[in-house]
Amino acid sequence: MRHATQLHGSYHWEKALRDVVGPEALLTDPEKLMVYECDAYTLEKKLPQAVVLPGSADEAAQVIKICHEHQLPLIPRGAGTSLSGAVLAVDGGITICLSRMQKILEVDQENGRALVEAGCVNAWISREVESLGLFYAPDPSSQFACTIGGNVATNSGGPHTLKYGVTTNHVLGFEMILSDGEKIWLGTPLDGGEDHEGLDLRGVAIGSEGMFGLVTEVLVKLTPKPECLQTFLGVFETVESASRTVSDIIKAGIVPGALEMMDQLITQAIEEAYHFGFPLDAGALLIIELDGPEAGMENQVAMIEAICRQNRAREIRRAQSEEERVQLWKCRKRAFGAIGRISPNYLTQDGVVPRSKLPEIMNFIQACSKRVNLRIPNVFHAGDGNIHPLILFDEREPDQVKRAIQAGEDILEKCLELGGSVSGEHGIGVEKVDFMVKQFTPSDLKAMIDVRAVFDPKQRCNPHKMFPTSKRCIDFNVRKQAPA
Repeated sequence: MRHATQLHGSYHWEKALRDVVGPEALLTDPEKLMVYECDAYTLEKKLPQAVVLPGSADEAAQVIKICHEHQLPLIPRGAGTSLSGAVLAVDGGITICLSRMQKILEVDQENGRALVEAGCVNAWISREVESLGLFYAPDPSSQFACTIGGNVATNSGGPHTLKYGVTTNHVLGFEMILSDGEKIWLGTPLDGGEDHEGLDLRGVAIGSEGMFGLVTEVLVKLTPKPECLQTFLGVFETVESASRTVSDIIKAGIVPGALEMMDQLITQAIEEAYHFGFPLDAGALLIIELDGPEAGMENQVAMIEAICRQNRAREIRRAQSEEERVQLWKCRKRAFGAIGRISPNYLTQDGVVPRSKLPEIMNFIQACSKRVNLRIPNVFHAGDGNIHPLILFDEREPDQVKRAIQAGEDILEKCLELGGSVSGEHGIGVEKVDFMVKQFTPSDLKAMIDVRAVFDPKQRCNPHKMFPTSKRCIDFNVRKQAPA
């Protein structure tokens, strides 16, 4: 790896970085760098030139100043749970991993907020404030591993975003270090004052996938825990009847805390792994969770049960205890992990369709599965129309890799055709850059690129992500078209 970095004066920047963070927090050995060669999107891998693990925002700012001085690309990284290659070092550079910056710095119960470092794991916030009757609402399925900085980067969602919204609805402000090392604060000031007048730059930067700068501290909004929770498992013979149930619940004016769907193949994998007691012969399962005041809750329960029966649910189970409810959600959120029992590899897609189009996209996915001769189980946020088909393949078989990529592209094309989007929460990263020109007009893309240039004129923050760049497109297309 050393010979590849000499053009950047590696000795000088390595020594400078080591002086800032210490020898244990600078990784340059290729074997250690392999841990950082990709995220959960494993089809594309590239070693960074070095990995730096700063212990504070001040250290991170010094690291970025050194990268600026030596014109080195910098790649922000959290837990590496992202699913679109968002932290891939496409053209080398310095990966800045914030896993050491994981503190909850302050909990402000009176104002319902908390200040956390960007490397803080999502689930730790709710655990910290549970005794205060509060929680942090965005709950990605990877919430026991993913970090708040990464959530900000991709505007992460989760099962409960149907009612509570995504990351941008629960982040009040954050500190970000620009590509020259300057620190800025976007959003609600820490002193408790009102937001600054003018453009909502906080909202603009959320979802920018690390291309504006490095987020180091985040002020999150805390939500009071609901007074009452009622959680159901609806068992259906077909995906179509489960999908109609989703639409009918929303049309009835009920906004559940969550509406999640699992098809038969994913249910079988989950049951084999976790033994919850799911029926293995059901075409689809719905997890429906109501939350809110206890007054009036039973009326909503009755409406939910009636809607399920109208759509021919063969069984409706209500969680009989908090423990049973927690176990049900654990199974749902560990669904991706269960896939390891039935396939060596999988490619997860993240398209969005209108809720009314769920039966159509599910039928398309089933037909796509037959066409490419690969299994595609489904588990997804049905209430949002945010699908997560998992295309199963073996990366040791080049033809299977090619077919898996093709299946993923076909599914995203269909999402656009149905009036949807190519991503709901996983981001664009390197995986979906080709789709940006299909979803957005040239003027749309130019506007986005111009905004990025305001924050990072040299485009050194997480380069070759999201926007179709010549290097990225050429490399990707060559790989896709390589003979099996």
